[in-house]
Amino acid sequence: MILPEKITMTNLNAVDENVKKIGNIFPNCITEFIDENGKPCRRIDFDILRQELSNSVVEGTQERYSFSWPNKKKAILLANAPTTNTLRPEIEKSVNFDETKNIFIEGDNLDVLKCLREAYFERVKMIYIDPPYNTGSDFVYEDDFKSSVEAYLKESGQTDEEGNRLFSNLNSDGRYHTNWLNMIWPRLKIARDLLSPDGVIFISIDDNEVANLRKVCDEIFGAMNLVAQIPWQSRASIQNDTDLSVNHEYICVYAKNRRQENRRLKEANKATWYSKDSFVCRPIPLDRDGFDNPDNDPRGPWKADPFDAPNVRENLTYEIVNPNTGDVYLPPPDRCWRVEKKKYEALIADKRIVFGTTGKSKPQLKVFYDEKKDLGSVDNTWFSADRIGTTTAATKALKSLFGNKKYFDTPKPTSLIKKLIYLANVHDGDIVLDFFAGSGSTAQAVMEFNVENNVAIKYLICQIPEKLDAKTKAFKDGYKTISEICLKRLRIANDKLYDSLTTSQAISGYRVFKLSNSNMNEVFYEPEKTDQASLFDLSDNVKQDRTAEDLLIQVMLSLGAPLDCSIEQVIFDTKQVFKVDNGFIMACFENEITEKVIEDIAKEQPRFVVLRDACFSSDSVADNFEQIFKMYAPNTECKVI
Repeated sequence: MILPEKITMTNLNAVDENVKKIGNIFPNCITEFIDENGKPCRRIDFDILRQELSNSVVEGTQERYSFSWPNKKKAILLANAPTTNTLRPEIEKSVNFDETKNIFIEGDNLDVLKCLREAYFERVKMIYIDPPYNTGSDFVYEDDFKSSVEAYLKESGQTDEEGNRLFSNLNSDGRYHTNWLNMIWPRLKIARDLLSPDGVIFISIDDNEVANLRKVCDEIFGAMNLVAQIPWQSRASIQNDTDLSVNHEYICVYAKNRRQENRRLKEANKATWYSKDSFVCRPIPLDRDGFDNPDNDPRGPWKADPFDAPNVRENLTYEIVNPNTGDVYLPPPDRCWRVEKKKYEALIADKRIVFGTTGKSKPQLKVFYDEKKDLGSVDNTWFSADRIGTTTAATKALKSLFGNKKYFDTPKPTSLIKKLIYLANVHDGDIVLDFFAGSGSTAQAVMEFNVENNVAIKYLICQIPEKLDAKTKAFKDGYKTISEICLKRLRIANDKLYDSLTTSQAISGYRVFKLSNSNMNEVFYEPEKTDQASLFDLSDNVKQDRTAEDLLIQVMLSLGAPLDCSIEQVIFDTKQVFKVDNGFIMACFENEITEKVIEDIAKEQPRFVVLRDACFSSDSVADNFEQIFKMYAPNTECKVI
């Protein structure tokens, strides 16, 4: 009898995956060793890898460019380490749970990102985050570096009076920048894994850490993938209690894979320019006002563009004679003409070359509006308050949602995030992720964008349940955490924007999940460490307070099924069976499973089947299990928990 394979019920182990990828390229660099638990493991022999990658090995004290800080190596380990934590559904807090595609998660975003890593690997089109700005205040994040946690927390001052973990980030602290870097690095590292090949991340930041953020992002995303560092005029009024009024913030923009071709090639490659292999910004509509038709050209309004271009080449350098004056022109210094001479002559014949409004100037190229309007124009990086909005306007808008009560000081305006959604070229079915959700501006911006453009973009947001100060207005009004305010905002905005929709494709509502420890008892992960006496108390490897829905979500995440998948419940021979994503996964967590149940599941031919360990009603059912699936569903992978 061959029983189904046991599912790991952990997220993707990034280290093992990286070792596998390197081993595929350099198999001679893979070695084996015995870990601290006596288990054989595959790891990289870095001495051999260095020899494979360089004629000159960079090592030891040899000078080289690097960006480092205390505990950076621990931060790297932290990003790669798997987690046994999971997400538990909170159906009673959700709106339209069965149909919606939007997700809200409450929990520390580092573990949440790890939970999402396999199911959302390269599925997120856009990320927008507004992380703590490191302004001298504490920020709460429970990071467990793989050493003595207590010692590390004590050393770095990451525990408050009540025992809650936090980064103590006072200006007087010698670890001021270190703490912030240790917080942001592993989160961005995992975030990159979630971005699709044509995805992009936008990060709001101010002057305190913008330089370090750029270095971190250059390291994680690659400096070649920097799209822009956008200055945003976040306030319009003048702050008089300082030397200079700081009226701006920044938005650092990095692509997963930035399109490297010159944008002028867009016209020649229009059909493939927005293909899914790399990122390019969506153009803004072409301004009609810049075009005129003084010569009544039948092709319509046009404007004159310079005929010279950079990147000097010999075949693009030649004399041009003005037919009206006889003047001879060569390209300006260090430039050339846009096309070779033969193509220039064709443009002359097609009356696409003009010599200024008087006919007495250097050559210019006619650019027709009707030919260029579909290509649009590039936007500029100056996000002024008048066209993007300010934090002041955002605060007023948020107050109006909550009955003119001020719960946040500096929320981001939805107009800013909608602008980023547009530039990110996000379309129907794409996912926008925000794992520093705060008050929920990103989610509301997605909703507004959907309504305004009749599309169905999905949001996935995460907010840690950071406790509110008892002195705040929000706390006095009954809100205990920031995540509670965020969730309330989702409900208000959802009701306001979606309830009466007749045109938008977007589906109303959101699914709510909460980060939790694993549904499985420790014996599931480390049976060798459970003594015999304890085994009598652990006859079931599932924790007693967990529901079938809890188990299903952890199974979905382990097998790569996103949280917004359709979930259908069917009954086979009195047993509850979950059907996920139209049969991608079928799971039954009941005991006393009969042969009929097995047959009914197999006839559905799912990609995966998941059952509880020792769930069969008899030995004969267990004996026939393999044969049943060989008959009805030979390609189905069967697993147990």
